Amino acid sequence: MILSERATQVRTSASLKVTAKAEKMNMSGYNVINLGTGEVNFKTPEHITAAAVEAIEKDLPKYTAVEGIPELREAVCGKIYADRGLVYEPDEVVVTNGAKQALMNTIFAVVGQSDEVIISAPYWQSYVEVVLLAGGVPVIVYTREEKGFKLTLEELNRVYTDKTKAIIINSPNNPTGALYTEKELKAIADFATEKDLIAISDEVYDKMIYSQKHKFISIASLGEEIKKRTVIVNSFSKTYSMTPWRVGCSIADKKISKAMTKIQSHCTSNVNVVSQYAALAALKGGDGCIDGLVNELKRRRDYMSQRISDIPYLRSLRPVGGLYILVNISRLYGREADGITIKSGKDIAQILLSKYNVAVVSGDVFGCQDYIRLSFAASMESIIVGVNRIEKFIKQNF
Repeated sequence: MILSERATQVRTSASLKVTAKAEKMNMSGYNVINLGTGEVNFKTPEHITAAAVEAIEKDLPKYTAVEGIPELREAVCGKIYADRGLVYEPDEVVVTNGAKQALMNTIFAVVGQSDEVIISAPYWQSYVEVVLLAGGVPVIVYTREEKGFKLTLEELNRVYTDKTKAIIINSPNNPTGALYTEKELKAIADFATEKDLIAISDEVYDKMIYSQKHKFISIASLGEEIKKRTVIVNSFSKTYSMTPWRVGCSIADKKISKAMTKIQSHCTSNVNVVSQYAALAALKGGDGCIDGLVNELKRRRDYMSQRISDIPYLRSLRPVGGLYILVNISRLYGREADGITIKSGKDIAQILLSKYNVAVVSGDVFGCQDYIRLSFAASMESIIVGVNRIEKFIKQNF
């Protein structure tokens, strides 16, 4: 059987693959601590689940418009105005099956065959894979740790060609936790406007910022010109502890949103209706439940970050936002552990899972092979045990 070139060139999601392997090992009797996935271990708030139950009891689960129920799209517009001061109409919102479908809709709507998309590394793996699926060309800019893992105007100008169609911005970033300032975003916005590019702004972690000195800013808020060419991608999964509900959304100019709706109509059609009413309740319920989540995540981030900094041979930047800590393991290169001469983060991830029962994601899938990614979305108990095992690995072998 011969598969398509498209199917053979795309890679499986690394974080999902790690999670599946960890779960399989646990079913076989291993006590694996999973620090690989960005799924917060909080229950979905009660007012959200209650709205879902009410929707079921009222027999609301029928087909809806592909782009989502009107009330939810209106609520998204209200929320983005309250949070960003941005004015959008409901027909500029498309409700999707998680942020990943919003990203895929966007790429398929704006990227043609051989069009280039600028992606900064470290990156979320799906950016590269979806561009490839759409027939586009990912153009990777390798940012530097000493520069905070942020794109610069100089780097953008260096990779721009007449085939460049779009640029992806992820702030706060997965996996680095980097947060762009207004000045930094303004430079990117001016570049995108000057070069007539689409700006795809992944804002999934917009609420997960752990310092009062830092503020989330959407690139779409930096003027009408950049707003018209920006597609905002967001999700309910992280912010409202709704990962199993699979609800995300895109917000963009009507022309782009209409194209994305057509694509979704032939892919999944509407998001399941119960989840849509749950998402509506999340937006109507205010940010009270988010505050407690962020405070607890900050506590976990602080603990994990400090512990990692205390372990010999490892180093990391304390993330401003997001759910992850990117750990530099390059000081271990050339050393041997478990019969393996360490050459990349992939080697470390393999040893940690097979010998120490800790699941992490190797940095090669994020475009940074000198690193591993740890998630502090796990429970504090799991974080403590997981980091203890990582420390044990280092002390026993080096």
